[in-house]
Amino acid sequence: MTGVPASAAGGSGATPVPRGGKLGTAAVNQASLWNIANILTMVRLLLVPGFVMLLLHDGGYDPVWRSFAWAAFAVAMITDLFDGHLARAYNLVTDFGKIADPIADKAIMGAALICLSSLGDLPWWITGVILFRELGITLMRFWVIRHAVIPASRGGKMKTLAQGTAVGMYVLVLTGPLATMRFWVMMAAVVLTVVTGLDYVRQAVVLRRKGLAAERYAAMEAVAAAADPGTGPAAASVEAGGEPAQPVSGRGAADAER
Repeated sequence: MTGVPASAAGGSGATPVPRGGKLGTAAVNQASLWNIANILTMVRLLLVPGFVMLLLHDGGYDPVWRSFAWAAFAVAMITDLFDGHLARAYNLVTDFGKIADPIADKAIMGAALICLSSLGDLPWWITGVILFRELGITLMRFWVIRHAVIPASRGGKMKTLAQGTAVGMYVLVLTGPLATMRFWVMMAAVVLTVVTGLDYVRQAVVLRRKGLAAERYAAMEAVAAAADPGTGPAAASVEAGGEPAQPVSGRGAADAER
C-alpha cells in the first residue's frame, strides 16, 4: 500500500494486481463500493419485486405478462453471470459484494420457485429441495468463510444453468412437447442440485478441519515463541542469514494450503 487513494493517483478506484497475480487483503478492501459488479448485484436485487409483480399480474396466467416476467428473470440471470466475473477480473471484490451477491442469487430463484408453486405450475417438493439446498449451502459458506472460500465447481455452474433454464421454461406459458421437456430439464436441475450440494458439504467439512488445524498449529508456535523467543521459525531464519518468515494471508493462504 502506498497510502495514496487510487482516485488521487488518477486511477479508477480498483487496485492493480500485484506481480504474480495474487491479491492481498488490503487490495480487496480498497475496491470501491460503487463499482460495476456491485451495481449489477443491486440491479438483480431490485428486479426481484418487479419480477414477482409481473409473474403474478392478472392472476398469474396471462401469457403476455408472464413473457415480461421471463424477460426480467433472464436479465437477472445474465447479471449473475457477469457481476462475479467482473469482480474477480478487475479486483472489484468488496465485503458488500460477498454478502449481497449470494443473497441476490437466492432471492430471484426463490421468488420464482415459490410463485410457480403457489400458482400450481411446479410441485412444492421441488421448490423445497432446491431452496433447502441453496439456503443450506449459503449458511455453510459463512460457516467456513473464516478459514477459506469454497470455490464454485463446474458442477455448481451446471446446476445454476440447469435451474435457470428450467425455471425460465416454467415462467413461460408452454404447451405440448416443450411443456414435457421443461419437466425433464427441471428433474436434471434437481439431481444436480442434490449432488453438488453433497459435494459442497464435503468440501466445507474438509476446509474447516484444515483451518482449525492450522489455527491450532499457529497457536502452539506462538506459545513456543513466547516461551523461548530464540527458537521460533522467524528466529531460525534470521540465524541462518535469511529474512524472518512472513505470514501468508488472504488469497495467498488459500493457494499455499492447496
